[in-house]
Amino acid sequence: MKKVHVKTGDEVIVISGNDKDARGKVIEVSPKEGKVIVEGINIVSKHVKPRKQGDAGGIMQVPAPLYASKVLLYCSKCEAGRRAKKVIKDGKKTRVCAKCGAKI
Repeated sequence: MKKVHVKTGDEVIVISGNDKDARGKVIEVSPKEGKVIVEGINIVSKHVKPRKQGDAGGIMQVPAPLYASKVLLYCSKCEAGRRAKKVIKDGKKTRVCAKCGAKI
């Protein structure tokens, strides 16, 4: 099993690609593939077929997964994407900004 540096619910910033410098919240993490789904980023058109009678089909806009290496945790103090380091304080492991030391 691979390890991903972000968790569900983290605020991240995209560092490369068409959505560069866009911020969003992580909806889903797939460590096996090394991908994440971020809210409002990497939106694609998906053709949906109606499954039941009365359901509407059509084209929906849904967020697609992108590689976790293309996102960084967003530090609200630095107002930028930063790497995180783990600090053990009072027996609990927390993630902090590698540059300013603020809790992420």
